[in-house]
Parts: sequence; C-alpha cells; structure tokens
Amino acid sequence: MVKKEIAILGGGPAGLMAAERLSEAGHIVTVYDAMPTVARKFLLAGKSGLNITHSEDYEDFTSRFGASNIHLRDALDGFTPSDVRAWAAALGTETFVGSSGRVFPTVMKASPLLRAWLRKLEASGVSILTRHRWVGFSDGGYVIAAPEGTKVIQPDAALLALGGVSWPRLGSDGAWIPWMRERGIAVDHFQPANCGFDVDWSDVLRQRFSGTPVKAVTATSAAGTIPGEFVISHQGIEGSLVYAHAAALRDKLSLGKPTSLVVDLAPGRSLERIAHDLGRQDPKASLTNRLRKGAGIDGIKTSLLRELASGECLSDPARLARLIKALPIPVLRPRPIAEAISSAGGIGWDEIDPDYMLKTLPGLFVSGEMINWEAPTGGYLLTACLATGRAAALGIDKWLRTA
Repeated sequence: MVKKEIAILGGGPAGLMAAERLSEAGHIVTVYDAMPTVARKFLLAGKSGLNITHSEDYEDFTSRFGASNIHLRDALDGFTPSDVRAWAAALGTETFVGSSGRVFPTVMKASPLLRAWLRKLEASGVSILTRHRWVGFSDGGYVIAAPEGTKVIQPDAALLALGGVSWPRLGSDGAWIPWMRERGIAVDHFQPANCGFDVDWSDVLRQRFSGTPVKAVTATSAAGTIPGEFVISHQGIEGSLVYAHAAALRDKLSLGKPTSLVVDLAPGRSLERIAHDLGRQDPKASLTNRLRKGAGIDGIKTSLLRELASGECLSDPARLARLIKALPIPVLRPRPIAEAISSAGGIGWDEIDPDYMLKTLPGLFVSGEMINWEAPTGGYLLTACLATGRAAALGIDKWLRTA
C-alpha cells in the first residue's frame, strides 16, 4: 500500500479518533489545531468528572439522538459504548458505571486519558501542529495560518473536525461556516443545545437563591418526565435536568408559544396525600410550616411556590397540592449559544455520503459536531464524536484505496 497524506483540521475527540484510526491504517497523518493545545473542550468537560459514555440498553442509547439516529446509527454500531470503554481501558483508563448509568473514568479526570492518547498518537507517527488555524480554501488545497506565516497544504484527503459553535473560547467558533456556504454546502442554523434558560425571577429570589440546587424533583416537557435536579441561576435555570429538556423547550419557544418546564416538587408523594395532609394543617400557620408538615417541602422549593403561585393558590390546600405536583416555571429564551454545552445545527446530512464525505467536494470529509445532530448530556455527545471520527477515518481509507 502507498502511504497517503491526510490532513485533519481540528484536534478535538472526533479529529483525534480519526487520526488514530488512519495512522493504524498506515497513512501519514497531520492534525492542525488553532489553539495552543488540543482537545480543550474535552478537558473542560472532564474537570468535574469526565462522562465518557452511558451504560443503558443500546437501543435506548441510540434513541437519544432523535431524528439523527437514522444517520448516526452505522457510526454508533461501529463504536458502541462498550467499545468506548474498551478503548479507554487500552489507554490505561478504567471506567465505572455511576448511579445514573453514566460511565466515568475511575480517576474522574480527562487529563490522564488525553495524555495517554496523545502519547499513542505520537508513537504511531501522527503529527499534531497547534496554533495552525484553517482559514479557507485555495485552489486544490487548504490555507493554514501558522506562527511562521500562511501556507497552503494539499493533502491526498482531508477531514474537517472543527466542532460546533458552543464554548467558542475553546476553539469551536464556527469560522468555517461561510467557507462551506461559499462552496454550496448547506449549513443549518446553529442553536444552543444542553443549555440553560432565562426566567423572569424577582429580585428577591435572584439575590437569595442564585446558585441554589433544587434536588429530588421530576420535570416534564415534550421530552417526557425525567427525575433529577437543577440549579437556580441569576438569569433563570440550568443544570442536568434542564439540559435534558432543552431541545423540547427551545423548539417550542421558537414557535412563539408560551413555554414552561413543569416541575413536581414532591415526586415521592401522591397528589391525594399532599392535598389531604395540607388540609389538616392550621390555616393560621405560616406557609413555611404548612408546607414542611403537610408536604415535606422547605427551602428553595417553598420559595419557588411563593415566587410562582398566587396568594389564593397558596391558601387553598387542593390548589396548592396541584402546584406542588406540577409547578410551571415559565422560560423566556435559551441562554446564549456561547454558554451552551453543545449546539444543534451544522452541515446537513443531505450534503454527506454514507462514508462522511461531502458529496460535492470529493476527498473532503466531516465529523463530530460540525454535522447537524444533537444529543443530551450523559456521554452521548462524546460517544458520537468518537464514533463519527472513526467512521470518517474508515471512509477516508476506503476512498483513498479506490480513488
């Protein structure tokens, strides 16, 4: 086999996984990344415990990608959650399943895994050039802005793995979007995913409870009913439970409809029991005491009821019980996309062939969050980035052997 030169533009998980697979196939691989170090978003995600994948039933796992499941399925089948764990173990990172089903490294950090991964890539001959930013196309090549000046590279094939547009300070700034559109590639509008939402809190609640978690609740939207917890922020609400509903809330808001996240503040008690127990409380007692004794509610949950319910509801045991079981928190808008954990939107699936090559630009492949798909937090995002990077690498190798 004649070795081919391959350029990977972007050094996140998708790009590094493609580099690993292509180097194993014997190709000459160079990774170009605009930042001083690679995989910055990967490292940030791992600061509080890297969620590498998820242990749930595989069919349930693939369903979390929504309408994109049909497009991602082959890539996911080729690099399943079990494969992710085996890959990490081969790099010296053992993993465990948390109580939520999420899978974490036993060291609860991303840095040891990344260091081992980079050592493996270096040993296999992969070159990683940092502070090398792709700045557009040139006739037959790609223009790279490097510390020593601008240059044009002309690899035998190239992979774009530049990410979406969330957390742009870490490198995924969407600068590539106009260059794609100039070449006739459809790029669907980017929107925030796994994001917080603005709520019109009173100054009292904002000042007293910003940063306070609301624990042991369930929340309901068009995404279903999901248990967990969320956080009151200065602007509104955020946290894992909100992120699980983010796409549903965002899409309803985009239709111009009033939108609320409906929260059950006491999921362990029935409506009938709460109404009965509240009805037994002394109506002259304070709301705090009535809620504590009649519903087991206090703290931030009491304050949310004060914030969002009318005085008439707070004094009526039956109406108050219904609110405890289904308290609507009206959301105004998603937080800015730069704050979002991930983004929805990107290069449309109609532009890509089954091997992740752009149909109208032979020899140029794409992977990861550049493509229009989204998923909740919980290991789904990282798994799909790794899987599409691997699938694109297989596509590149196949194309080079037949071109």
